[in-house]
Amino acid sequence: MTDQVTLFAFNTGWFQCKPGYYIEGDEGPHMRAPVPSYLIDHPKGRALFDTGMGIRFLREQGNALPADKFGLEWFEGMDIASRLKSIDIDPASINWIINSHLHIDHCGGNRHFPNATVVIQTSEYETARNSDQPMLYAPDDYDTGQAFKTVSGEHDLFGDGTVRIVPTFGHTPGHQSVIVKLAGGEVLLAGDCCYTERNLDVMVLPKATADMEQGMETFRRLDALRKSGTHILFGHDGLQWKSVTEGAPFRL
Repeated sequence: MTDQVTLFAFNTGWFQCKPGYYIEGDEGPHMRAPVPSYLIDHPKGRALFDTGMGIRFLREQGNALPADKFGLEWFEGMDIASRLKSIDIDPASINWIINSHLHIDHCGGNRHFPNATVVIQTSEYETARNSDQPMLYAPDDYDTGQAFKTVSGEHDLFGDGTVRIVPTFGHTPGHQSVIVKLAGGEVLLAGDCCYTERNLDVMVLPKATADMEQGMETFRRLDALRKSGTHILFGHDGLQWKSVTEGAPFRL
């Protein structure tokens, strides 16, 4: 079955920040990092892992963020629906949206997929619904009419072990990642549980972590998975992204 599961990676926008946002004490100019979204094409259905940002972050090329400005942006044609159409995938064919969490840069494209069911950790769903921080959790992004399937802990999406949703709490109370079993091995789609490979290398969490104890437990699990051969695609790692070929089957 693993040789029938295909993973595609897309950048759906840009996140700019100083190195110290990832690792306190790191210095240097602002870094430009991707806002990834992934298509998992399985014989039993299609799933997206994260969907990028909503329309309010759309900019014209002539009005791009200055290089020394913190923020989020995307340009015409970078939204995940357009990216899928570029490889002849109809957004209406998406069965599942797996949001790592419901922050604004991870679910803003959900509205493009009216036929999908959103799979989310129960704790994340409740956190979003009870949040009073609209710059983190915006109902206009995540409450877009689809059905929600709430889960608690691990969930085998297709029942065959090829697409496993795993809790990776810390960044938010209900953050989750996905382990995809491909022909060449396992890939973990990290989302924001670990922004960059350097975070894991030095085992340092960013300040933007809701629960440091849970976050460190997640880091220890990621470190063990990496040592056992799992390939990790990190949440906002501009250096790693240079090695990713967008819109083509991901190969290990």
